[in-house]
Order: sequence, then C-alpha cells, then structure tokens
Amino acid sequence: MSEFLQAVLGFPTVLFSFLLVIVVAYWVTALTGLLDLDDVDASWLGLAGAPAGVTLSIVITLGWLLSLIGGQLVSAPHLLIAVLIVALAGGWFGARLLVVPLRRLYPDERGPSRHDFVGRHCVIRTGQVTSDFGQAEVTAADGSSAVVQVRTTGDDRLARGDNALIFDYSSSGEFFLVMPYERDH
Repeated sequence: MSEFLQAVLGFPTVLFSFLLVIVVAYWVTALTGLLDLDDVDASWLGLAGAPAGVTLSIVITLGWLLSLIGGQLVSAPHLLIAVLIVALAGGWFGARLLVVPLRRLYPDERGPSRHDFVGRHCVIRTGQVTSDFGQAEVTAADGSSAVVQVRTTGDDRLARGDNALIFDYSSSGEFFLVMPYERDH
C-alpha cells in the first residue's frame, strides 16, 4: 500500500491526484442533487457534445491513470515531464473517443419552450379575453399552431378574431399575457 501511495503522490501523478479528488467531490455533490449537471459545454476543449463536468472528469481520470502507469515505467527524473505531457494528451484523446457516443445523450438544441411564444402574434379564439379568462391560437416558428391560455392586463378587452401580441408568460398561472395588436398585412 505504501508503494501505491508513493506512486500516487509522486510527480507527475500528484497533479492528477489533486484534480481527481476534485472530480470525486464534483460527482458526490452531483449525485446528492446539490449540483446541476446541465453545465457548460466543453467545446472550448475541442470536446463538444457533452457537459464540461463529464468531459473534464474523463480527461482527468484518464490522465491520472496514464501518469500513474507512466510514472512506474519511467525511472529517469528528466523523462517525467514527458510522462506528464503524454498523460495530458492521452487523457484528452481518450475523452475525445469517449465523448463521441455520449453526444447522442446530450442534444445540441434545447427543446421547445412556452417562452418561445413570447413576442409572437396570436388570434383570439374565445368570445372574449379578460384578466382571468381567454384562449388564443398562436403559430410557432416551425409552422405548427397551438391554442393557449391568455389573459389581458388592465382594461384591455379582446374578442374572438381579434389580433393580439403575446408579451409575457406567467409560469405560476400557466398563461400568456396579451395586448391588442394591429397587424400590417
């Protein structure tokens, strides 16, 4: 066991050992729900397609393993820098190979959202729209249409067939706020 500790705490593996402790802490907090895994993409590393936490975990783990093996195989102190460089490159290259199949799990585009309707024109479909009742038909960017719950603010009253503009979405009430809108044809 002492040989293993010497290898883990020896140069260059000690650099990766420290980073590996951070990776383990990252995953413990992620698994306990204290951390959101939908973090930034690792495209700045040339490893786009999976969250940076996943990608960096792979790079660090592979780099640690390669530096541990290389540190044991190389006995000359002046070659340990080469081991560090090979471990970094090997970790990056290995992560590139592993991220390719992970890309399917993390789609590039976000899914449609109700907030996509904000700023869009709609047509009132109920007899009237007030501050507590109403529906309208809105067309999405892809050409599909949806009937949504809408409300007005203040004294605005809208009737069936009127054009309106969606200017906000209320998550708590799950409705859109609309105002009268004159459409240029």
